[in-house]
Amino acid sequence: MTKASDLFVQCLEEEGVLHVFGVPGEENLDFLDSLSRSTKIQLILTRHEQGAGFMAATYGRHTGKAGVCVATLGPGATNFVTAAAYAQLGGMPMMMLTGQKPIKKSKQGRFQILDVVDMMKPITKYTHQLASADNIPSKVREAFRLAQEEKPGAVHIEFPEDIADEQTDEKPMVKSNARRPVADEKSIRAAAKRIEQAKSPILVIGAGANRAMTSRMLTQFIEKTGIPFVSTQLGKGVVDETSGKFLGCAALSAGDFVHRAIGSADLIINVGHDVIEKPPFFMQPGGTEVIHINFRSAEVDPVYFPQYEVIGDIGNAIWQIKEDILPQAGWDFSAMFKARAAEVEHSAKSVGDMRFPIYPQYLVQKIRDAMPDNGIICLDNGVYKIWFARNYPARMANTVLLDNALATMGAGLPSAMASSMVYPDRKVMAICGDGGFMMNSQEMETAVRLKLNITVLILNDNSYGMIRWKQANMGFRDWGLTYGNPDFVKYAESYGANGYRVSSAAELPELIQKCLNTPGVNLIDCPVDYSDNDLILNKQIKELSAAV
Repeated sequence: MTKASDLFVQCLEEEGVLHVFGVPGEENLDFLDSLSRSTKIQLILTRHEQGAGFMAATYGRHTGKAGVCVATLGPGATNFVTAAAYAQLGGMPMMMLTGQKPIKKSKQGRFQILDVVDMMKPITKYTHQLASADNIPSKVREAFRLAQEEKPGAVHIEFPEDIADEQTDEKPMVKSNARRPVADEKSIRAAAKRIEQAKSPILVIGAGANRAMTSRMLTQFIEKTGIPFVSTQLGKGVVDETSGKFLGCAALSAGDFVHRAIGSADLIINVGHDVIEKPPFFMQPGGTEVIHINFRSAEVDPVYFPQYEVIGDIGNAIWQIKEDILPQAGWDFSAMFKARAAEVEHSAKSVGDMRFPIYPQYLVQKIRDAMPDNGIICLDNGVYKIWFARNYPARMANTVLLDNALATMGAGLPSAMASSMVYPDRKVMAICGDGGFMMNSQEMETAVRLKLNITVLILNDNSYGMIRWKQANMGFRDWGLTYGNPDFVKYAESYGANGYRVSSAAELPELIQKCLNTPGVNLIDCPVDYSDNDLILNKQIKELSAAV
């Protein structure tokens, strides 16, 4: 016979789990005791459950394996809600484990008890309360299967403390040998034929294409056909964005040069489209036709109703089309490349602006110069996200981690921490606004304790800058969105990290290099000048792109 909590840990080991992130409570103590005897799984104790959830989700994004996080009942479980939504909308496999009071005999009435299973239903793929130790192997296996199956997302298991103490003779279940179905031959031929018939086809690469084999196949497809591509924010880096066929990233909702490029196409090959992301184009009756290539059929929407669908493993589908298609001499991409050239010309005018506080375009260029091709930047949520999405060419998939699904603040630092754990030999930088950083800044202690090598860059404007930009754009007066900040250098040093402050544009590149090459946790307080955001993003870009 085996104790239920021991069996649960054995099931996690069978799934290949290496880390459990979280903040355990009284109701997790059986599980914690069992975990202490595991030789395969490391407990990563965080300072807030939200940070643990963001780390688990990012681990899942990098590896394709569900990251695991643990919290107690009540307030511990409610602190997982934002991280659950982050993983669910962003397509990141994650399993949450929460404790609960005994379900067979109450010890404390209704103290701290919420219906966590019901709470998790709208924001997970699967949620279940364990009522018997005998069910642990099947429920854990099912949770991992669903978390990792396309589209990946969040799952939740509630483990009451009396169930954790039960005895059982069950054993962990071994996962089956399963492969994803491939696209139908006739749909491949129809897609290839339609692309050959087009005059100006374009590729739009979205969130679902962010898979290792898909990246390789898309690169080969573009090399063979010469068809240019754009990316969504969650599709950044799937194909090397220094490619001459790259037309830009859809960072703004509309009115950018990239939208002019898409508008000049007479066929859109939409790879890995996810309705969670802001769409880079809207379909209209009688308008540009769309080929939908994805793991699942298209979710029909008033602005999305593709004429052709290729359903199955995306990487395999792209490979099949690549093998079948004949590049056409009559394809014309001149209007698309003209829009891209205009964007490059416009961006180049600002990257050398050495004003202080730091100009966003200058900042993005200097970070791109400093980061190696496989270096990882993890963006929190703020207006700087638009500048990085537009101006930072990603060389590889999952080297620009930004959240264009839930778009939550507070994930930048935990995401960088998880990235450093998965890839300890790569350069990792968290890029946070002062507002987003402070939402989970306590995880600096976790990063220092784990001896992680990360750089934390804080873009300091003493306000919620994204909303101020929107406020200006909508014609409202500037009000209600400014605050004061701590001394971030001293704040970093109080955790045992290194703290630095930028005092001029000239010293920024050297400071970035110093932090990237200094072991440990290094924080840079970087004052930033957002005064031209409204002028450039809301006016100049729209006027110039419209004139192309």
